[in-house]
Amino acid sequence: MVQVREALRSARDTVEQPDRPPVMLQTWRSLLFMHWTVPAQLLKPMLPTDLQLDTFQRDAWIGLVPFTMTGIRNPWLPAVPGLNAMHELNVRTYVRHGETAGVWFLSLDAAHALMVQVARTFYHLPYYRASMDLSKTGSRIAYSSRRTHRGAAAARFEAEWDIENSLPLSTPGSLEYFLTERYCLLTAHKGKLYQGRIHHGPWPLHRARLHHFRSSMLESHGIATPSHEPLLHYADELKVRIWPLKSLSRLRDQRNWKTGCPI
Repeated sequence: MVQVREALRSARDTVEQPDRPPVMLQTWRSLLFMHWTVPAQLLKPMLPTDLQLDTFQRDAWIGLVPFTMTGIRNPWLPAVPGLNAMHELNVRTYVRHGETAGVWFLSLDAAHALMVQVARTFYHLPYYRASMDLSKTGSRIAYSSRRTHRGAAAARFEAEWDIENSLPLSTPGSLEYFLTERYCLLTAHKGKLYQGRIHHGPWPLHRARLHHFRSSMLESHGIATPSHEPLLHYADELKVRIWPLKSLSRLRDQRNWKTGCPI
């Protein structure tokens, strides 16, 4: 077991980390990964031509990720009450830029108007205001979200799931590693491509069982929610470090991408 952990740690240590201190600390809690395979042709038009859709054994994936974050603060400052926690729900797929594997967000809904504005301004991410709620009773979690952002496409989400047994740490080359161990986000704004780095320990994943699910989150992007059951992974808590965006290059395709936060 010790040798396995050391091998995993070594594999994760090869992930490039910025050589400067992070600008933000967060703790992600009660997080559910919901993933479906979808036809690649549905996702490719949503990406700049500078990025390659990342696939696992030729399958493209789209994810819904509801969670709550706490302990939001600058590393050198104490947390500010009222600004240090919020619920979030993101719609994401997976991309590559050169040798870097990353996340491409189609949308991120959050229950804090000021934090939404900060993220849109400084990270050029498609954040939207929403009314959200999370409750936990024993091993069951209930999560709901209703987008309230003026001018944005309507989108709702409801889910209840049970937390089940823990899983072994994911290993490079596995589907779990492909879907969850991502340390980079890519976004586009005003004709430029940007990269944002994060870092954390390995995901402490659990199995989960869905009891109730209703959503129009994918439909808000013109994608029908797949009829097959999603692949589920749950994590109770993970501490995360976040770095500011870094400009990569000008986009070859100058279309106004949704990640430019048009609203």
